[in-house]
Formats: sequence, structure tokens, C-alpha cells
Amino acid sequence: MIYWEIFIAFFIPGILGYGGGPASIPLVENEVVDRFGWMTVNDFSEMLAMANALPGPIATKMAGFIGFEQGGILGALVGVFAIVAPSLILMITLLKVLLKFKDSPRVKRLTALILPTIAILLGVMAFDFFQTAYEGSGVWHTLFLAIVSLVLLEKVKVHPAFVILGALVYGALYL
Repeated sequence: MIYWEIFIAFFIPGILGYGGGPASIPLVENEVVDRFGWMTVNDFSEMLAMANALPGPIATKMAGFIGFEQGGILGALVGVFAIVAPSLILMITLLKVLLKFKDSPRVKRLTALILPTIAILLGVMAFDFFQTAYEGSGVWHTLFLAIVSLVLLEKVKVHPAFVILGALVYGALYL
């Protein structure tokens, strides 16, 4: 039964995660934290931070890690397959249909409705992470990391991987 739950937990975000890995993150969080209760918000945020620090697609790293924790090697394989299966199926079977109707007003309307929904889900997830960080680390560490990260990303244009690595080092040394 656990393998079916792992499959469902990652297949649904794979279907609904329109926009790639970052769009799938709040969907995966909903499944593994809220629906199945495999992780807390804090555990999920720590796993996400580590997954972001590693190279490769974020959704497959999350699926592999969580699948492995819940069902061992087979669980990891099921999780990774489930997260990529929707894209694989769509690419193989519907490529010609999508190309044929790419300029359709209905398709454009659908895209216009999905993008704000994903933005709201990402905002809610970011708020949850900020709240968890605030409760666990305190307001000064949280504000310091948030402000320094913002400046490094937006003003100095440091690659996000280095900002994440720096935050990990800061957390290991001071928290």
C-alpha cells in the first residue's frame, strides 16, 4: 500500500505542476505534509534546502528522497517514476495535439488561469517556511538570512546555489 501512496503523492503534483519543478514544490508539500503526514513543514523545508543545494531537477530529487524514506529503494524508484510519468506520457502521446492547438484561445485562457494559482501556492509555501524559520531560529537570524539572500540574489546577482550554500553554512555555524 505504501508504494501506491508514494505513486499518488508524486503523480498528482506531476500532473498539476504546470511550470516545472518549482511549481510542483507546493503540490508535493501538500501531499507529503498535509495529506499523508510523512513530514512536518520543518522537515520538508530542510529537505527542500538540501535538494536545492544539489544539482538536477528539484522534483525528482524530492520524489527520490521522500520515496526512499517511505519505501526504500523501490519507494525511491516509484516516486521518481510517478513525478516524471505525467510529463513522459504527455510528451509521447500529445505532442502533435499540443502543437496543433497552441494558438487556441482556450489554451491561452487555461494558461492564464493556472499561472496565478501556482503563484499563490508558492506564496503560501514561502510564508509557511518563513513562519517555521521564525519559530525555530528567531526573528534576527530569519531577517538576516532573508535580507542577505535578497541582496545577494537581486543586487549582486549571485547564483542561487551559492546563496543556498551560504545559508547552509550560516545555519551550521550559528544555529
